[in-house]
Amino acid sequence: MARLEPLPIDATPELADHFRFFLGTLGFTPNSVLTMQRRPKLVRAFAQLNGAVMDPDGEVDLGFRRLVGHVASKAAGCRYCMAHTALGAKNFGVDDAKLAAVWEYRTSGLYTEAERVALDFALAAASQPNDVTDELFAAMRAHWSDGQIVEILGVVALFGFLNRWNDAMATPLEPVAADVGERFLAAGGWDVGKHAR
Repeated sequence: MARLEPLPIDATPELADHFRFFLGTLGFTPNSVLTMQRRPKLVRAFAQLNGAVMDPDGEVDLGFRRLVGHVASKAAGCRYCMAHTALGAKNFGVDDAKLAAVWEYRTSGLYTEAERVALDFALAAASQPNDVTDELFAAMRAHWSDGQIVEILGVVALFGFLNRWNDAMATPLEPVAADVGERFLAAGGWDVGKHAR
């Protein structure tokens, strides 16, 4: 059960443009943002940061950025964000087989060596305490440009905010995200019963 219920989408009309931003990435306005609207400046700042981190003009594939967020969210234990990033990955072209194999990324032939290193980096960067080593950073630089590393770490940092927000608020999971969670994440211990619909 949500600790603060999401407000209706029309509760703060001046945020309509910010809410529409999420329609293009998820197909709905997330309950996390509907809860944030109690402080409109927070929604505006979050939407701007999200837009910068997930900029379509970036160098890192948009679907893969969602997988980075997925791995970071798993490290933090945020199932709400795991469901959202799985949905986002699908929406940005990650096929079902690759999404289903996300937790076998180290051995799956569906993942390149560059992707494996980036997902190891995401897992280490999202861990508490931070587990990024000089060796891991050097491996990142062997596969990714400095700008791409900034994009990847930007995703991890964005989800650090979201993971804490959604777990502390007990944000209820939207039906479409819950369906993706049930479909793709059950093998990894997904329990949709932990999330209100």
